[in-house]
Amino acid sequence: MNLPTLSDIQQAESRIREAVHRTPVLRSRQVDERTGCRVYFKCENFQRVGAFKFRGASNAVFSLSEEDSKNGVATHSSGNHAQAIALAAKMKNIPAYIVMPENSPEVKKRAVAGYGAEITFCEPTQQAREETLEKVVENTGSTFIHPYNDPRIIAGQGTSALELLQDYPDTEIILAPVGGGGLASGTAIAACGMKPEVKVIGCEPEIADDAYLSFKTGELQPSKNTQTVADGLRTGLGELTFACLQKHLHSIVTVSEEEIVSAMRYIWERMNIIIEASCAVPVAALFNDKIEDVKGKNVAIIITGGNVDLDHLPWE
Repeated sequence: MNLPTLSDIQQAESRIREAVHRTPVLRSRQVDERTGCRVYFKCENFQRVGAFKFRGASNAVFSLSEEDSKNGVATHSSGNHAQAIALAAKMKNIPAYIVMPENSPEVKKRAVAGYGAEITFCEPTQQAREETLEKVVENTGSTFIHPYNDPRIIAGQGTSALELLQDYPDTEIILAPVGGGGLASGTAIAACGMKPEVKVIGCEPEIADDAYLSFKTGELQPSKNTQTVADGLRTGLGELTFACLQKHLHSIVTVSEEEIVSAMRYIWERMNIIIEASCAVPVAALFNDKIEDVKGKNVAIIITGGNVDLDHLPWE
C-alpha cells in the first residue's frame, strides 16, 4: 500500500492554493492560563464550506481527468465532506451526487443542497451509506470520492498542517480529531515530513473509540457507535488511514460526551467563535489533562469546522 507523502501534500497545496482560504491561527490568554501551555488554534471553521474538508475535496476533484469527471462525482458523508465535494464539483462544473444519513444536521443538509448537489438519504449506518452509494454510482456513472480513505483526500487535508508549521515552526504538539482519519493522517504526514520531533496526537470520543482500539490492538476495529454528539466523528477508519496513523501518529486519547460539550461551549463563550462538537474533542482532551507533558509547550489544535445546527445546540 503506497501511503501519501509530504511531497503529495506539497503538490496538493499548489493545486488548491487559489481555491482554498489560508486560514487564521487564533490565540486565547484564558485558554493558555487554563492549560499552562501556549495554544494555537488553526481555524478551519473559517475555511470555505466552513470546514477543513474542502481542502481534500478540492484536491481530489481538481485531480480528476476529463474522462473520470465527465459523469460527475459521488460520495457519502454526514455533512462537511458532502458540502466540500458539492462545492468543488460546482467549481469544476460537474454534477455531484451525495448520500447523507437521515440524522445529518439540518444545517449541513441545507448547505449541500445549496451548492447544487443531488442528495439521497439513507439509514445512519456505514452499511447503509455504502449500499446506497453503490446504487447511486451504478445509476449515474459518477466517480466515487471516498470521504477519507483516498490518498488525494489525505494529501489535501494535510495542507492545513503544512500552513500551520510554515507559520508557526516552533509548534511542538498538534492535536486533531479522529473520525475516518483523513485529517489526522494528513496532519501526521505533514508534521513528520516537515518537523519529525512534533508529536501529532489523535483525539476521539470515548463512546466512538474505534480508532483508539485500532491503534491499541494493531488491528482495524469497526465503528460501532454512531450516537456521539461529535457527528463528524461517527465513521470508522479505512485501511489507508489506519496504515498512515500507525506509521506517523504518536498516540490517540479519548474524551467523554460531557467533556466535549463543555469544551465546545467554553470556546463559544470565551473566544466568540463557533466550533462544531467534533473539533471540541481535542480541546476537551487538552482541558481534561488527557495530553501528557504539555506544560510550557507550544500546542496547536486543528479546529476542523463550524457548521452547527443552531436549532439543536448540545447544551440546550
